[in-house]
Amino acid sequence: MRVLPLFTLLCCAAVSQAARAELNIREVKGGVDHPLLSRFEGAKMVGYNVLQFEQAELAASGPHFKNNKLLVENLLKPEGKYTRIAYVFPKDRSGLEVFRNYQAAIAKAGMKVIFTCEKEACGNLYSFYNNSYLLRDGFISGSNFGNAFRAGLHEPRYLVAKGTQPDGSAVHVALMVGPPLTGELGAISLQIVEGKAMETGKVATALNAGDMARSIAAEGKVAVYGVHFDTDKTAVKPESKDALAEMAKLLQQNKALKVHIVGHTDNQGTPAHNMDLSQKRAESVARTLTADYKIEANRLSAKGVGSYAPVASNDAEPGREKNRRVELVKQ
Repeated sequence: MRVLPLFTLLCCAAVSQAARAELNIREVKGGVDHPLLSRFEGAKMVGYNVLQFEQAELAASGPHFKNNKLLVENLLKPEGKYTRIAYVFPKDRSGLEVFRNYQAAIAKAGMKVIFTCEKEACGNLYSFYNNSYLLRDGFISGSNFGNAFRAGLHEPRYLVAKGTQPDGSAVHVALMVGPPLTGELGAISLQIVEGKAMETGKVATALNAGDMARSIAAEGKVAVYGVHFDTDKTAVKPESKDALAEMAKLLQQNKALKVHIVGHTDNQGTPAHNMDLSQKRAESVARTLTADYKIEANRLSAKGVGSYAPVASNDAEPGREKNRRVELVKQ
Protein backbone atom coordinates (compact mmCIF):
# COMPACT_ATOMS: atom_id res chain seq x y z
CA MET A 1 0.00 0.00 0.00
CA ARG A 2 1.45 3.35 -1.02
CA VAL A 3 0.55 6.73 0.43
CA LEU A 4 -0.44 9.27 -2.18
CA PRO A 5 1.86 12.33 -2.24
CA LEU A 6 -1.01 14.58 -1.22
CA PHE A 7 -4.58 14.00 -0.19
CA THR A 8 -7.21 16.45 0.93
CA LEU A 9 -10.04 16.17 3.42
CA LEU A 10 -13.39 17.21 2.03
CA CYS A 11 -16.30 18.57 4.03
CA CYS A 12 -19.80 18.01 2.85
CA ALA A 13 -21.05 21.50 3.76
CA ALA A 14 -19.50 24.93 3.99
CA VAL A 15 -18.44 26.25 7.37
CA SER A 16 -21.04 28.67 8.68
CA GLN A 17 -20.34 32.39 8.78
CA ALA A 18 -20.62 32.31 12.57
CA ALA A 19 -18.04 29.58 12.80
CA ARG A 20 -15.73 31.45 10.45
CA ALA A 21 -15.94 34.49 12.69
CA GLU A 22 -15.41 32.37 15.77
CA LEU A 23 -12.16 30.96 14.36
CA ASN A 24 -10.76 34.28 13.26
CA ILE A 25 -7.67 33.55 15.33
CA ARG A 26 -3.97 33.88 14.72
CA GLU A 27 -2.40 30.57 13.76
CA VAL A 28 0.88 29.31 15.16
CA LYS A 29 3.87 31.03 13.59
CA GLY A 30 5.76 28.99 11.00
CA GLY A 31 3.22 26.17 10.85
CA VAL A 32 2.42 24.47 7.55
CA ASP A 33 0.04 21.62 6.74
CA HIS A 34 1.84 18.33 6.21
CA PRO A 35 1.98 17.35 2.51
CA LEU A 36 0.62 13.90 3.32
CA LEU A 37 -2.49 15.10 5.14
CA SER A 38 -4.30 18.42 4.94
CA ARG A 39 -6.47 20.02 7.60
CA PHE A 40 -10.23 19.70 8.03
CA GLU A 41 -11.92 22.63 6.33
CA GLY A 42 -12.23 25.61 8.64
CA ALA A 43 -9.75 24.29 11.22
CA LYS A 44 -6.99 26.53 12.55
CA MET A 45 -3.45 25.41 13.37
CA VAL A 46 -2.50 26.12 16.99
CA GLY A 47 0.48 23.83 17.42
CA TYR A 48 3.33 22.85 15.09
CA ASN A 49 6.69 21.19 15.57
CA VAL A 50 9.07 19.16 13.38
CA LEU A 51 12.02 17.03 14.51
CA GLN A 52 14.25 15.75 11.72
CA PHE A 53 14.75 12.45 13.53
CA GLU A 54 12.93 11.13 16.57
CA GLN A 55 11.48 7.95 18.02
CA ALA A 56 7.76 8.52 18.45
CA GLU A 57 5.49 6.68 20.89
CA LEU A 58 2.13 5.86 19.32
CA ALA A 59 -0.48 3.98 21.33
CA ALA A 60 -1.89 1.13 19.23
CA SER A 61 -4.12 -0.09 22.05
CA GLY A 62 -6.16 1.60 24.76
CA PRO A 63 -3.94 2.84 27.61
CA HIS A 64 -5.00 1.65 31.07
CA PHE A 65 -3.79 1.77 34.63
CA LYS A 66 -2.39 -1.29 36.38
CA ASN A 67 -0.89 -1.09 39.85
CA ASN A 68 -1.04 2.70 39.55
CA LYS A 69 1.04 2.64 36.38
CA LEU A 70 -0.23 3.67 32.96
CA LEU A 71 0.29 0.79 30.54
CA VAL A 72 -0.02 0.51 26.77
CA GLU A 73 -0.02 -3.12 25.65
CA ASN A 74 0.86 -2.25 22.05
CA LEU A 75 3.11 0.81 21.95
CA LEU A 76 4.59 1.53 18.52
CA LYS A 77 7.95 3.31 18.41
CA PRO A 78 8.62 4.24 14.78
CA GLU A 79 11.69 6.35 14.03
CA GLY A 80 12.17 9.04 11.43
CA LYS A 81 11.17 12.60 10.68
CA TYR A 82 8.55 13.45 13.29
CA THR A 83 5.86 16.09 12.73
CA ARG A 84 3.20 17.00 15.26
CA ILE A 85 0.38 19.37 14.41
CA ALA A 86 -2.57 20.58 16.49
CA TYR A 87 -5.74 22.16 15.09
CA VAL A 88 -8.94 23.46 16.60
CA PHE A 89 -12.20 23.33 14.67
CA PRO A 90 -15.56 25.16 14.94
CA LYS A 91 -18.21 24.26 17.51
CA ASP A 92 -20.81 23.57 14.82
CA ARG A 93 -18.77 20.54 13.63
CA SER A 94 -18.99 17.31 15.55
CA GLY A 95 -16.02 15.17 16.41
CA LEU A 96 -17.69 12.32 14.56
CA GLU A 97 -17.89 14.31 11.31
CA VAL A 98 -14.25 15.34 11.51
CA PHE A 99 -13.07 11.84 12.37
CA ARG A 100 -15.07 10.18 9.58
CA ASN A 101 -13.62 12.63 7.05
CA TYR A 102 -10.11 11.73 8.13
CA GLN A 103 -10.92 8.01 8.03
CA ALA A 104 -12.15 8.34 4.46
CA ALA A 105 -9.08 10.28 3.36
CA ILE A 106 -6.67 7.83 5.00
CA ALA A 107 -8.43 4.88 3.35
CA LYS A 108 -8.33 6.63 -0.04
CA ALA A 109 -4.59 7.15 0.41
CA GLY A 110 -4.09 3.39 0.75
CA MET A 111 -3.01 3.41 4.37
CA LYS A 112 -3.90 0.52 6.68
CA VAL A 113 -5.47 1.34 10.03
CA ILE A 114 -3.58 -0.57 12.73
CA PHE A 115 -5.75 0.51 15.65
CA THR A 116 -8.83 2.63 16.13
CA CYS A 117 -11.14 3.40 19.03
CA GLU A 118 -13.93 5.77 20.00
CA LYS A 119 -14.80 7.29 23.35
CA GLU A 120 -14.65 4.88 26.32
CA ALA A 121 -13.12 2.15 24.14
CA CYS A 122 -9.97 4.28 23.97
CA GLY A 123 -9.20 3.59 27.62
CA ASN A 124 -7.18 6.24 29.40
CA LEU A 125 -6.01 8.06 26.30
CA TYR A 126 -6.39 11.31 28.26
CA SER A 127 -3.55 10.44 30.64
CA PHE A 128 -1.37 9.08 27.84
CA TYR A 129 -1.69 12.24 25.76
CA ASN A 130 -1.24 14.58 28.71
CA ASN A 131 2.14 12.91 29.32
CA SER A 132 3.09 12.76 25.63
CA TYR A 133 4.30 15.29 23.09
CA LEU A 134 0.72 16.51 22.59
CA LEU A 135 0.39 18.83 25.56
CA ARG A 136 3.76 19.06 27.25
CA ASP A 137 6.61 21.58 26.66
CA GLY A 138 4.26 24.38 25.60
CA PHE A 139 3.33 22.71 22.33
CA ILE A 140 -0.24 24.05 22.17
CA SER A 141 -0.25 27.79 21.51
CA GLY A 142 -2.34 29.43 24.25
CA SER A 143 -4.05 28.03 27.37
CA ASN A 144 -7.54 28.24 25.85
CA PHE A 145 -6.51 25.87 23.08
CA GLY A 146 -4.89 23.55 25.59
CA ASN A 147 -8.25 23.37 27.38
CA ALA A 148 -9.91 22.36 24.11
CA PHE A 149 -7.61 19.35 23.88
CA ARG A 150 -8.00 18.41 27.52
CA ALA A 151 -11.78 18.58 27.27
CA GLY A 152 -11.95 16.70 23.96
CA LEU A 153 -9.72 13.91 25.24
CA HIS A 154 -12.52 12.82 27.59
CA GLU A 155 -14.50 11.63 24.54
CA PRO A 156 -11.79 10.99 21.94
CA ARG A 157 -11.84 9.28 18.59
CA TYR A 158 -8.43 7.93 17.70
CA LEU A 159 -6.58 5.88 15.12
CA VAL A 160 -3.09 4.81 14.10
CA ALA A 161 -2.44 4.03 10.42
CA LYS A 162 0.59 2.84 8.48
CA GLY A 163 1.49 3.20 4.82
CA THR A 164 4.39 3.16 2.40
CA GLN A 165 5.86 6.27 0.83
CA PRO A 166 6.91 6.40 -2.84
CA ASP A 167 10.57 5.82 -1.87
CA GLY A 168 9.64 2.57 -0.10
CA SER A 169 9.93 3.87 3.47
CA ALA A 170 7.17 3.51 6.04
CA VAL A 171 4.98 6.33 7.29
CA HIS A 172 2.88 6.24 10.45
CA VAL A 173 -0.01 8.56 11.26
CA ALA A 174 -1.64 8.93 14.68
CA LEU A 175 -4.86 10.97 14.67
CA MET A 176 -6.84 12.09 17.70
CA VAL A 177 -10.10 14.05 17.37
CA GLY A 178 -11.75 15.57 20.43
CA PRO A 179 -15.29 16.98 20.10
CA PRO A 180 -16.28 20.46 21.24
CA LEU A 181 -17.05 20.02 24.95
CA THR A 182 -17.73 22.40 27.87
CA GLY A 183 -17.81 25.43 25.57
CA GLU A 184 -14.45 24.70 23.98
CA LEU A 185 -13.59 24.30 20.31
CA GLY A 186 -13.02 20.87 18.82
CA ALA A 187 -9.45 19.54 18.80
CA ILE A 188 -7.40 17.60 16.24
CA SER A 189 -3.96 16.13 16.89
CA LEU A 190 -1.82 14.72 14.09
CA GLN A 191 1.46 12.89 14.59
CA ILE A 192 3.26 11.83 11.41
CA VAL A 193 6.45 9.77 11.40
CA GLU A 194 8.21 9.44 8.06
CA GLY A 195 10.73 6.61 8.16
CA LYS A 196 13.83 6.69 6.02
CA ALA A 197 14.25 4.16 3.23
CA MET A 198 17.13 1.76 3.68
CA GLU A 199 20.19 2.83 1.72
CA THR A 200 21.45 -0.13 -0.27
CA GLY A 201 25.06 0.97 0.16
CA LYS A 202 24.73 0.54 3.90
CA VAL A 203 24.42 -3.22 3.53
CA ALA A 204 28.21 -3.25 3.42
CA THR A 205 28.38 -2.25 7.10
CA ALA A 206 27.29 -5.78 8.00
CA LEU A 207 29.75 -7.58 5.69
CA ASN A 208 31.82 -10.33 7.21
CA ALA A 209 35.08 -11.76 5.88
CA GLY A 210 33.26 -14.33 3.75
CA ASP A 211 31.08 -11.65 2.13
CA MET A 212 34.17 -9.59 1.39
CA ALA A 213 35.93 -12.54 -0.19
CA ARG A 214 32.97 -13.29 -2.45
CA SER A 215 32.74 -9.67 -3.56
CA ILE A 216 36.44 -9.51 -4.35
CA ALA A 217 36.23 -12.78 -6.28
CA ALA A 218 33.27 -11.52 -8.32
CA GLU A 219 34.14 -7.83 -8.77
CA GLY A 220 37.75 -7.46 -7.70
CA LYS A 221 36.77 -5.09 -4.89
CA VAL A 222 34.48 -4.59 -1.92
CA ALA A 223 33.11 -1.39 -0.36
CA VAL A 224 33.28 -1.23 3.43
CA TYR A 225 31.07 1.32 5.18
CA GLY A 226 31.91 0.34 8.74
CA VAL A 227 35.18 2.30 8.93
CA HIS A 228 34.44 5.67 10.54
CA PHE A 229 36.24 8.99 10.86
CA ASP A 230 35.31 12.28 12.46
CA THR A 231 34.50 15.06 9.99
CA ASP A 232 37.68 16.26 8.27
CA LYS A 233 39.82 13.95 10.45
CA THR A 234 42.03 11.02 9.49
CA ALA A 235 42.22 8.89 12.66
CA VAL A 236 40.14 5.71 12.56
CA LYS A 237 37.40 5.87 15.22
CA PRO A 238 37.01 3.10 17.84
CA GLU A 239 33.57 2.09 16.48
CA SER A 240 35.37 0.87 13.33
CA LYS A 241 36.64 -2.14 15.26
CA ASP A 242 34.15 -4.70 13.92
CA ALA A 243 34.74 -3.76 10.28
CA LEU A 244 38.52 -3.74 10.72
CA ALA A 245 38.40 -7.15 12.38
CA GLU A 246 36.54 -8.62 9.39
CA MET A 247 38.99 -7.00 6.97
CA ALA A 248 41.85 -8.53 8.94
CA LYS A 249 40.15 -11.94 8.97
CA LEU A 250 39.80 -11.77 5.20
CA LEU A 251 43.53 -11.16 4.80
CA GLN A 252 44.46 -13.75 7.44
CA GLN A 253 42.39 -16.42 5.70
CA ASN A 254 43.77 -15.55 2.25
CA LYS A 255 47.53 -15.32 2.74
CA ALA A 256 48.24 -14.63 -0.91
CA LEU A 257 45.78 -11.75 -1.15
CA LYS A 258 47.21 -8.26 -1.50
CA VAL A 259 44.89 -5.25 -1.59
CA HIS A 260 44.81 -1.57 -2.31
CA ILE A 261 43.06 0.25 0.51
CA VAL A 262 41.25 3.04 -1.35
CA GLY A 263 39.79 6.03 0.46
CA HIS A 264 36.78 7.88 -0.99
CA THR A 265 35.13 11.15 0.03
CA ASP A 266 32.07 13.10 -1.03
CA ASN A 267 32.48 16.30 -3.06
CA GLN A 268 32.26 18.73 -0.14
CA GLY A 269 35.43 20.81 0.01
CA THR A 270 38.05 21.35 -2.67
CA PRO A 271 39.27 18.46 -4.84
CA ALA A 272 42.83 18.91 -3.60
CA HIS A 273 41.76 18.78 0.04
CA ASN A 274 39.61 15.70 -0.55
CA MET A 275 42.45 13.90 -2.31
CA ASP A 276 44.76 14.58 0.64
CA LEU A 277 42.09 13.63 3.19
CA SER A 278 41.24 10.34 1.47
CA GLN A 279 44.92 9.45 1.10
CA LYS A 280 45.63 10.00 4.79
CA ARG A 281 42.52 8.04 5.79
CA ALA A 282 43.56 5.10 3.61
CA GLU A 283 47.03 5.21 5.17
CA SER A 284 45.44 5.27 8.64
CA VAL A 285 43.47 2.12 7.87
CA ALA A 286 46.59 0.38 6.56
CA ARG A 287 48.59 1.32 9.66
CA THR A 288 45.82 0.08 11.94
CA LEU A 289 45.61 -3.28 10.17
CA THR A 290 49.38 -3.68 10.45
CA ALA A 291 49.74 -2.48 14.05
CA ASP A 292 46.64 -3.97 15.65
CA TYR A 293 45.97 -7.05 13.50
CA LYS A 294 49.50 -8.01 12.41
CA ILE A 295 48.78 -7.83 8.68
CA GLU A 296 52.04 -7.56 6.70
CA ALA A 297 52.56 -4.02 5.45
CA ASN A 298 53.74 -5.26 2.03
CA ARG A 299 50.25 -6.68 1.39
CA LEU A 300 48.62 -3.28 1.77
CA SER A 301 48.82 -0.28 -0.55
CA ALA A 302 47.02 2.90 0.52
CA LYS A 303 45.52 5.21 -2.09
CA GLY A 304 43.13 8.13 -1.85
CA VAL A 305 40.99 9.15 -4.80
CA GLY A 306 38.92 11.89 -3.15
CA SER A 307 35.52 12.36 -4.78
CA TYR A 308 36.53 11.12 -8.24
CA ALA A 309 34.76 7.75 -8.04
CA PRO A 310 31.26 8.34 -6.61
CA VAL A 311 28.67 5.57 -6.44
CA ALA A 312 25.75 7.95 -5.85
CA SER A 313 24.79 11.57 -6.44
CA ASN A 314 26.49 14.12 -4.19
CA ASP A 315 23.50 16.47 -4.44
CA ALA A 316 22.00 15.31 -1.13
CA GLU A 317 23.30 13.86 2.13
CA PRO A 318 22.13 10.24 1.57
CA GLY A 319 24.23 10.07 -1.60
CA ARG A 320 27.20 11.82 -0.05
CA GLU A 321 27.12 9.41 2.88
CA LYS A 322 27.21 6.49 0.47
CA ASN A 323 30.21 7.98 -1.33
CA ARG A 324 32.23 8.27 1.89
CA ARG A 325 33.70 4.79 2.05
CA VAL A 326 36.77 2.59 2.13
CA GLU A 327 37.25 -0.01 -0.57
CA LEU A 328 39.49 -3.04 -0.68
CA VAL A 329 40.69 -3.56 -4.26
CA LYS A 330 42.59 -6.68 -5.23
CA GLN A 331 46.10 -5.91 -6.43
